[in-house]
Amino acid sequence: MADQKIIKPKLLDELKEVSTGPGVYLMKDDQGKILYVGKAGNLKNRLTSYFTSFNRLDTKTFMLVIKIDTFETILTATANEALILESNLIKRYHPRYNVILKDDKRYPFLRLNKTDPFPRLQIVRRVKKDGAFYFGPYTSGMAVQRTLKFIHKTFKLRKCKTQKVQNRSRPCINYQMGTCLAPCCMKVDQQVYGEIVKEVILFLKGRTPALLKHIKTRMFEAANALEYEKASVFRDKLQSLEAILEKQISVTTDFKDRDVLAIAGSIDCFVLTLLIVRGGFLMGSRHFHFNETLFFEPALMESFIRQYYEKNSFIPSEILVSHMPEDLLLLTELLSDLKEKKITIICPQRGEKADLIKMARQNAVNELQRVIINNAASEDLLRRLKESLHMKIIPWRIECFDNSNLGGSQPVAGMVVFEKGRPQKQLYRKYIIKTVKIPDDYAYMKEILSRRYGNGAESKPFPDLLMVDGGKGQLNIALSVIRELDLEGEFAIIGIAKKNNNRGEITDKIYKPLRSNPVNFGSQGDLLLYLQRVRDEAHRFAISFHRQRRNKKTLESSLNSVSGVGKKRKAMLLKHFGSIKKIRAATHEELSIVPGISPKTARAISHYFKLEIDNI
Repeated sequence: MADQKIIKPKLLDELKEVSTGPGVYLMKDDQGKILYVGKAGNLKNRLTSYFTSFNRLDTKTFMLVIKIDTFETILTATANEALILESNLIKRYHPRYNVILKDDKRYPFLRLNKTDPFPRLQIVRRVKKDGAFYFGPYTSGMAVQRTLKFIHKTFKLRKCKTQKVQNRSRPCINYQMGTCLAPCCMKVDQQVYGEIVKEVILFLKGRTPALLKHIKTRMFEAANALEYEKASVFRDKLQSLEAILEKQISVTTDFKDRDVLAIAGSIDCFVLTLLIVRGGFLMGSRHFHFNETLFFEPALMESFIRQYYEKNSFIPSEILVSHMPEDLLLLTELLSDLKEKKITIICPQRGEKADLIKMARQNAVNELQRVIINNAASEDLLRRLKESLHMKIIPWRIECFDNSNLGGSQPVAGMVVFEKGRPQKQLYRKYIIKTVKIPDDYAYMKEILSRRYGNGAESKPFPDLLMVDGGKGQLNIALSVIRELDLEGEFAIIGIAKKNNNRGEITDKIYKPLRSNPVNFGSQGDLLLYLQRVRDEAHRFAISFHRQRRNKKTLESSLNSVSGVGKKRKAMLLKHFGSIKKIRAATHEELSIVPGISPKTARAISHYFKLEIDNI
């Protein structure tokens, strides 16, 4: 049995009453916060394994168990219902120890709407169920731009940014360069354009060998028909594709689509690496990092597969894994229902597929080593920062505030959060100044700090280090607010001020309370650079928010005189174009593409801005 000093007796008593049926369990701490959500075909057996087999638990699971104050179970009729309920509860509560795929970084996709008469490619970061083709995800914006550039150079798809083909009086430069058929002003056979679309789809699906064969056949047909100019076009396209094919790595001989997943883990974190294989060629890889998650490979693999493919428009027919996931039958049924085609998940032991797993695992190990080295470097930096600032604890969590306004108009503020040396964008906060009616940076800072830390227990977690941008003045404001809230001593506070070139200063300055001179970091200049990076991020975030507010206000005031343009249409225009400058420059055809903007309203907006320019 478990050590009675660690496990609360009431947990062992509750364990006796747990059902042996299928269901979901929720583990909670002494504040009632859900730490972990799990499922089991036999709830009693699964929970017993946590509380009565300490010698078999890994470090992270042990750390979870000693925090558990109580648990709750929910019985389901079947294991399949437990799987669905577990997924819904994880999405709802975001437990600390569960695998959660975050949306803070959306990878780019290429979208092609085949229902359009003359479809075009566009870069998007959200996959919708709208009947269009989505290709990706690409590992970076640069990667997708390179692919798009090659397609535009090799295939004559239209390149205009409008959703629908707009009638133009003359073609653009792409037509003159021979890279577009110009359906905007030329009579283009839809069947001919459709053939180009098919070739692009083959290329983006990784079917380059099949595409080469198709183009070679058409080249010989054109040559035999004595259409030498047409054959030369196919020849040039063939050479471009062959050059691309030489750079791709062939990893299997069956030319099938498959994803390869492998896990590597340590005490601090684990990495799951995904290799994307299309048509037998390795198209790319992605790494997923998870901290504090319970390191139990089958459960991790199952949770990842379920969450990843729920969001992904393309699911290959075969998924290779380094560890067989839990509830394999239920998982394959779920994926098969999503794809409407049979999906196979296998853990190969020999042959080409086993070699793919070995390659993915080695990539995961390499990435894990890189993460460990970076974490160690971040930990070392934060430990040295603690010593230099004479703090009681290591500043694992740093919060930084900055204000932004233009002549006192639209004043806002932003808070950024860095944890363990890295920005946590999902924790950033925006503030609209509500109580200060005159331009006053100190009053702005007082308001936002009071709002951030003045809500008692709801304000937690507190930072280990609070940094305000603005030097001694803002630092004193922060100190007064923290004293008023009776939080003095809860966390350290510093101010950062920019260098004064007129005084011959060469670096920014860090000020501490009750100290007139700035902190001297000596040879540890990287500490100051790190704090500057945090400050610059807060500055960027606040300015970005202020620009959004200012653009919205400018748009509202600019369009108040245009009949038929209300609050919702103004928001749609700003969302579509991004700025008032781009709306002013848009033609009425481009304006009419925006959802909710009729051709009549688009002409009215275009006419209004034309009059505005004429009156300047």
